[in-house]
Amino acid sequence: MKTQLPRWKLSDLLKSPKKDFQSLSQDMEHIVSQLEALRPHLNASVSPEHFKKAFHLYEDFSTAAGKLRAYASLWFAENTQNQKATAFEAQVRKQLTNFSNRLVFLDLWWQGLSKQKSANLLKVAGDIRYYLESLLQVKPYTLKETEEQIITIKNSTGREALETLYGMFTNNFTFHLTIKKRRRVLTREELSAYIRSPSSHLRKAAYQELFRVYGNQKNVIGEMYKTLVSDWKNEGLTLRRYRSPLAVRNVANDIPDEAVETLLATCRKNASLFQQYFYLKARLLGLKSLNRYDLYAPVTASKVTYSFDKARSIVFESYKQFSPTLAEMAERVWREHHLDAQIRPGKIGGAFCYSVHPKKTPYVLLNYTGQARDISTLAHELGHAVHSMLAERHSILTFHVCLPLAETASVFGEQLLSETLLSRKLRKRERQSLLVTQLDDLYATILRQAFFVEFEKTAHQSIEKGATVDDLGRSYQQLLLKQFGRAIAVPPEFQWEWLAIPHIFVSPFYCYAYSFGNLLVLALYQQYKKEGAAFVPKYLSLLGAGGSSSPESVLCPLGVNIRSENFWQLGFDRIQELITALEQTL
Repeated sequence: MKTQLPRWKLSDLLKSPKKDFQSLSQDMEHIVSQLEALRPHLNASVSPEHFKKAFHLYEDFSTAAGKLRAYASLWFAENTQNQKATAFEAQVRKQLTNFSNRLVFLDLWWQGLSKQKSANLLKVAGDIRYYLESLLQVKPYTLKETEEQIITIKNSTGREALETLYGMFTNNFTFHLTIKKRRRVLTREELSAYIRSPSSHLRKAAYQELFRVYGNQKNVIGEMYKTLVSDWKNEGLTLRRYRSPLAVRNVANDIPDEAVETLLATCRKNASLFQQYFYLKARLLGLKSLNRYDLYAPVTASKVTYSFDKARSIVFESYKQFSPTLAEMAERVWREHHLDAQIRPGKIGGAFCYSVHPKKTPYVLLNYTGQARDISTLAHELGHAVHSMLAERHSILTFHVCLPLAETASVFGEQLLSETLLSRKLRKRERQSLLVTQLDDLYATILRQAFFVEFEKTAHQSIEKGATVDDLGRSYQQLLLKQFGRAIAVPPEFQWEWLAIPHIFVSPFYCYAYSFGNLLVLALYQQYKKEGAAFVPKYLSLLGAGGSSSPESVLCPLGVNIRSENFWQLGFDRIQELITALEQTL
């Protein structure tokens, strides 16, 4: 299969890293110099002409910087052990840090204007209006120019470097698993396939090996985490005066604290709903109750694998039935060689979509093993891609959507795929298998993610009070017990699961975006089933907005109130329907 899988080509980003780095650096130097020359005109009485010119130049700078940053990130993701890629990434980070520090004055000037002056300029800001409004929202947390410059330098050789080190360190792990009396050396992606094995022995062995390797490095990885948490607190709370560690993320997402707390509270309230599902799944597996090793166990022992071409065909079919526009855009990712599905030593694990700038087709990475789940992953990541492509009419400053809404198109793509598969004539066991897979995924992307955030909230508090790595492990274990209740037995090695969750390290409190996105989509999909074709243009308009307005404003035309528990409960009501449908197959 490996020889048939696509691998992306990065040459339409940069043809020669060394030469193009120099060329783009010269372009950015010219742009930054022009902006610095404009600085005397950027005063309290600035003209609309100088205002527009300044931010047009900043858009040009952001486009050039984005190309360099994208190439560095994608080249590193191809092989985290590639020394040339690692050196290039460090070189890019250093160069962009220098330029960013020289441009700190631009944001500070804008934030320093009077309310009346900024209101007048916003009237002529065009598509970057929301970007500028967002800068005003973080004004209370912004420091002086020299202080902002120091933080930028600190982050480039501190937080950002440590995040890169975490990726390099953990992506170099190898795992050993005995399969049919043969001891095999696996990457994490290959090992992860066995946590969904029909064999309970292999599921248990895969989890134990995963946590053996991470657990053996708990002191190193745990200290990385404690350092990153301390850095988050030192900058966010001590220096910038945010209300809480979570509020730093909420402000960046432009999501009210009230909405996030309501979302998390609704997730906690519905933990029992998933526990109901786990009892049902145990019956399907012929077990009295589930062990955590069995959480993702398949209900059918299918050995079927899918070629990548078959997976691509199924995904495009499901997209096309909803909207030919989405299908054509998804096809473009593959056609332009912006998709990397191969499994290779050193390649970063998991899957992601990288959007460079509005006029560039996004890049998609996954590790394709041929399992049914990989089809869902493909549908998910292509959803991210078409989201960006639909927002291509916006500025580079406003086409990126905020994190919670960033999961909308990806999860909706998975729903389209699921609906396509469930609409086919299926035997009882096939229908059970599809429903179980869908419910497993909904657990993993809603409740599990919400409890990651619950762990982070606890960890950030306890680390400040001197918690050890072992203390964090015990805290995580207690939250697992609360999450699963009596429905699932949790072996002690799962206390080290958090060490293996990159988002917790790299993007604190990112994970509630998955809960937000999934519950939002479940509600929107119900709306689509009621309205049919009339819903499609409204949905495409939602995606086309990109990051040009606040999440609340973008969702308002669809009747969504993110501050309401009743709205979030709609998503869980849909999950209850799926559980009932599964129950009816018994």
